[in-house]
Amino acid sequence: MPRAPQTLDAEAVRSWCAGALAALGREREEIDAINVYPVADGDTGTNLYLTLEAAAQAVDETFAGRSGNAPDVAEVIRAMAHGALLGARGNSGTILSQLLRGTAAVLAEGRDGDHLARALASAAQAARQAVAHPVEGTLLTVADAAAGACAGGGELVAVATAAYEGARAALERTPGQLEVLRRAGVVDAGGRGLVAVLGALLEALTGETPVRAAEPAHRPVPAADDCAGGTAGPAYEVIYLLEAGDAAVERLRARLDELGESLVVVGGDGLWNVHVHVDDAGAAVEAGVEAGRPYRIRITHFEVRGEPAERAVVAVLPGEGLAGLCAEAGATTLLARPGEPPSGAELTEAIRRAHAREVVLLPNDGDLRQIAAAAAEQARAEGIRVALIPTRAAVQGLAALAVHEPDRRFDEDVVAMTAAAGATRYAELAVAERQSFTSAGVCQAGDVLGLIEGDVAVIGQDLTDTARTVLDRMLSAGGELVTLVVAADTPASLAATLESHVRATHLAVDTTTYHAGDGAPPLLIGVE
Repeated sequence: MPRAPQTLDAEAVRSWCAGALAALGREREEIDAINVYPVADGDTGTNLYLTLEAAAQAVDETFAGRSGNAPDVAEVIRAMAHGALLGARGNSGTILSQLLRGTAAVLAEGRDGDHLARALASAAQAARQAVAHPVEGTLLTVADAAAGACAGGGELVAVATAAYEGARAALERTPGQLEVLRRAGVVDAGGRGLVAVLGALLEALTGETPVRAAEPAHRPVPAADDCAGGTAGPAYEVIYLLEAGDAAVERLRARLDELGESLVVVGGDGLWNVHVHVDDAGAAVEAGVEAGRPYRIRITHFEVRGEPAERAVVAVLPGEGLAGLCAEAGATTLLARPGEPPSGAELTEAIRRAHAREVVLLPNDGDLRQIAAAAAEQARAEGIRVALIPTRAAVQGLAALAVHEPDRRFDEDVVAMTAAAGATRYAELAVAERQSFTSAGVCQAGDVLGLIEGDVAVIGQDLTDTARTVLDRMLSAGGELVTLVVAADTPASLAATLESHVRATHLAVDTTTYHAGDGAPPLLIGVE
């Protein structure tokens, strides 16, 4: 019988991450089904899975290109924690990322059983401190129990075993600690996810699959008012990464605590992950802007999971204003920021979040086509009927969404949306960051570039003049409707000037203008 390992090494950490991801993948749907706290929105298992996926990807990257030489274990552990911080999803995923961060801080100093025991205690304390108003019977309680069960230290496997068994026992007690769980007849969803993660650690050390956590009660998730004693919670979940100093983050905590609930702020060393449930999502984002630089902002409208809708549209969009506009039109949106395209996992998550039997996917970016195709295939494997319309620009997505009719047969709706997108020629204005060669000649840093169908067609020095030239070139081939999408930092006069130009020089052509908000290119143009 092989001797049990006495210390964690880099491969063991990698196996732990991969095993935790696999375990959460197997249990994701079951965990989603018992998610009743803090909001009965049925996504805790998915959020934990996506958080661990980001951690596992970061760990795998530390091994890449090393020609067989394993990285230092401290580097792997830090990568695991950092990846989880960047990829944290939802309330439980954000807390899990802080647990991993607290664990990594101690395990970077030593990897034996005593250090593991100290690491779990440090993690539980850090997670509890990150939550504005800790509640018993949740993931925090399970983390405390895991740390308490192995507080005496000892050999590595013995500590991991005690932590797992302590967490499993605590999970079974959660319905007696939280009334919402007792009424629903389920254990805490986040706590169950943590048990799966600790079980994966034990399996990575012993090679044996531990006894699973208790099976959930097979009951439908109750309505939100049943779970909250008759009071509805906030309407939105807001999550973003934030670059800010400690003092600014403390002020932010106080501000967000006033605005909403379920506040969790994790991280440190200038980088934080902020999670809160609020009614005023804009105010939560503005508070982040006051504190530092928020990015990767995700705003989700809470909808308790009942029967899935028949059909939904999922659209990737640049700029919060444009995303909000499409959300009002009924689309499930995913925000794309400059240099930060969504991952395949995020696209798959958005398809799941749409909660529909049939989904039309609009990537609105030619570079996203392969990623979107992979996400669609993953969703199909989960039983969702997905049609991918290869839109290459946001204006094509707007055209497709404008003719969307959910009462039509699915195939007919997809054909109509595809035809509308294909009939929309598109252009974009951008500002050159450096000197480079383009299809229209050499541009210098600061030049305004007019791109038509993805190729640079015009190089200018003035935004308005360049936009006018691009628009004239597009309309020279005909058109009945011009769509202008302007960013928040684009001069307010640009859209009005272009609208006047179209009226004066292109008779019988209508113009409509949308405001994209922050994060979008200066100007998007569509011609139908």
